[in-house]
Amino acid sequence: MNPVLLYILHFFMWLYGVITFVPWFLMSGARERQRRAKRIKAKPINEDPSGPFRSVDSFQSLASSLYPGCDTLDKVFKHATDLFKDKGCLGTREVLSEEDEIQPNGKVFKKVILGKYNWMTYDEAYLAASHFGSGLAALDQKPRSNIAIFCETRAEWIISAQACFMYNFPLVTLYATLGGPAIAHGLAETEVTHIITSKELLQSKLKSILPQVPLLRHIILVDGNVTQQTNYPNNISVHSMTSVQALGARQANQHRSSPKANDIAVIMYTSGSTGIPKGVMISHSNIIAGITGMAQRIPNLGERDTYIGYLPLAHVLELSAELVCLSRGCGVGYSSPQTLSDQSTKVKKGSKGDASELQPTLMAAVPEIMDRIYKNVMSKVATMSAVQKGLFSLAYNYKMKQISRGYSTPLCDRVVFWKVRKLLGGKLRVLLSGGAPLSAATQRFMNICFCCPVGQGYGLTETCGAGTITELCDFSTGRVGAPLVCCEIRLKNWEEGGYFNTDKPCPRGEILIGGPNVTMGYYKNELKTKDDFCVDENGQRWFCTEMLVNSTLMAA
Repeated sequence: MNPVLLYILHFFMWLYGVITFVPWFLMSGARERQRRAKRIKAKPINEDPSGPFRSVDSFQSLASSLYPGCDTLDKVFKHATDLFKDKGCLGTREVLSEEDEIQPNGKVFKKVILGKYNWMTYDEAYLAASHFGSGLAALDQKPRSNIAIFCETRAEWIISAQACFMYNFPLVTLYATLGGPAIAHGLAETEVTHIITSKELLQSKLKSILPQVPLLRHIILVDGNVTQQTNYPNNISVHSMTSVQALGARQANQHRSSPKANDIAVIMYTSGSTGIPKGVMISHSNIIAGITGMAQRIPNLGERDTYIGYLPLAHVLELSAELVCLSRGCGVGYSSPQTLSDQSTKVKKGSKGDASELQPTLMAAVPEIMDRIYKNVMSKVATMSAVQKGLFSLAYNYKMKQISRGYSTPLCDRVVFWKVRKLLGGKLRVLLSGGAPLSAATQRFMNICFCCPVGQGYGLTETCGAGTITELCDFSTGRVGAPLVCCEIRLKNWEEGGYFNTDKPCPRGEILIGGPNVTMGYYKNELKTKDDFCVDENGQRWFCTEMLVNSTLMAA
């Protein structure tokens, strides 16, 4: 880029900053954002250097409920339905056409052209879940008896989950990416007689392991009608979800047994990356406490928000995020990693990806997906002309300085970054990262180019995904925030490694998370439960995370 032109641009940006600084500082809320970002966010509840540390927003007592009297998930959904009954609840995009596209290397890729989102209201979703639960009961699914779901993320998944919550059927969740032995282990260990799945997963993964699940009697398909059954064991019946709902509608609520707060809501199997997957037992009260903590960290969460769901619902991050949104009246529009953006692998060139069509305000992502977006955008920047590249770099560096001070940059956002922001619909106001550490470079890129805060969090299946989340006014990197209002954290000495909670200036040790969001333990694994969970003298339940940390990593 011409040095003279660059100098002129620098001068005008400096002049613009000087002229607008005082009015913008007073009117934009930058002062308040700076105050909140710098405030003490957590502190120890006593003089013990090991903690526990609590959020200053729940210092006197930990939060455990979203709404008074709603101590089970079916009550939370009913309360939300009463408040937002005619509001769009679950959105599914219409598939207009599907075709094979031959690549230069001879490979054939499936490409789709998608239409508008079709929405089910809160009232309709609640009725669909109620009928489905009643239908499952009519198919002899018993209260407090486990039922499995092995399905891709879609509206039918969450309808099935709400049905199970209503009728007190503990829901066993399994990753769609698990291998056959892990799936068979989970189904056999939980002794399920009913499983909810899709046609694709039935054919590709379940069918071959059915002989290893001798107690299975009913398979319910979420998509389409059931064709003639072939090559299934004689003791197994296959049903469509619509037929089960129709059966339930004819005898609605006749078999209903409402859950209690301490009943198991979900048995969530981990990915099994370090051995045989473990089933984490999660009660209704555990999940409600977890989502209460998460909801408190998202300002103004409500019916004006739209969340895009595409991560696996069998993972605690996605399930918690969707339950938070549904508790507050948000719309949840469904997507997949293959159709998320205009450039996604399954979207036909020239067609809109799901984010462009939905224009979500809320999104959860794992670092892998954000790293991919970062690399794609930066590779396109590399192909720009020298002038365009210079402008982008100038605006990027200018905005990086401004947001680190708590200031926004509306002019840069409108002139330079609007096109990048459109990749995820253009209306994103909160992006939550979890599942793994997020690099500082990627976090800054998402802050700058998508013009929204990135809340990085830390949690585990054993804590309902709840632990910490950064406050959205905090634009620092390399931290995961203070404890949520539903839990507290303490540091346990790791003597072998020389980590002590008395270390100065920063205490170090293994993270222990305590609170009502800490789950019940591992299914049929008392030994591992005793190793990883404990109860203190006050009756508080704790989970030992095996995560070693320096306390400066949390914004305390």
